Amino acid sequence: MVSGPFAPPQAEAHPKTHPSWIPLVWFGILLLFCYAPILSRLVINWTTDQDMGHGFFVPLVAGYIVWQRRRKLSSIARQPSIWGLSLVIYAAIQALAGTVGAELFTARIAFILSLTGIIHYLGGKAWVKELAFPLLLLLFMIPIPQIIYARLTMHLQFLASGMAETLISLMGIPVIRTGNVLELPHQTLNIVEACSGIRSLISLSFLSLVYAYFADKRVWMRWALMAATIPIAIAANAIRVALTGLLSQFDTALAKGLYHEIEGYFVFIVALICLLAVHRGTSAAVRRWSKANGNS
Repeated sequence: MVSGPFAPPQAEAHPKTHPSWIPLVWFGILLLFCYAPILSRLVINWTTDQDMGHGFFVPLVAGYIVWQRRRKLSSIARQPSIWGLSLVIYAAIQALAGTVGAELFTARIAFILSLTGIIHYLGGKAWVKELAFPLLLLLFMIPIPQIIYARLTMHLQFLASGMAETLISLMGIPVIRTGNVLELPHQTLNIVEACSGIRSLISLSFLSLVYAYFADKRVWMRWALMAATIPIAIAANAIRVALTGLLSQFDTALAKGLYHEIEGYFVFIVALICLLAVHRGTSAAVRRWSKANGNS
């Protein structure tokens, strides 16, 4: 053994701060393989259900957020927990029961539970806490259970028709409402499920969370904007119905087909602008309150 000034330099031992991603990749591949039948039907649902058109963007956005947090995850010590594996096993049983019982929502939720269990098993509670937000976003890629969807759309239909009746009356157009049907001088508007506003409500809720995440570091702001999407989406849909009723007085063709779709996109953009305005207004109000409170 050579010692002294001519001895070769010894490599210093550095603790590993970066976790091995191989187990995560391996478990991820197994997870996709096991849930392939459930996920394939989910993707088909995105392509056929107009209310779920945003489903394609949900895993992409969630994955991008995870990628952004990779350095933070690398700095968190891994504390594997057997409870995560227990959650994976429970989710597998739930997925099997949901598939046999043709309960798609239960089977699809099991995928997110399995993913959470894998993260808990490999990284521990700290990893689950760090990835809680992207895991929450994944819920938006799963359609609402049919029972809840039917009741929610029914209430939204009556709410939209009632508010639209008021707006149309304020414009000086005679209107008679029977349930969710509006009788106008030149047109009968039937507020069907597609016009209930459920699509705008779900999409706007997802966009509000994503926007708040990238535009504002305050966690409470995400939930505040998401709560604001409910009245904004409802009001926007009522305005859309009222606008359809107004245009139908000039030409009934403007109340259906391509024109009706364009109206929907236009009103949705207006709803997005309102959401941005709520964010700006809330931030300004909080700043003024903080300044006044600090000066008092």
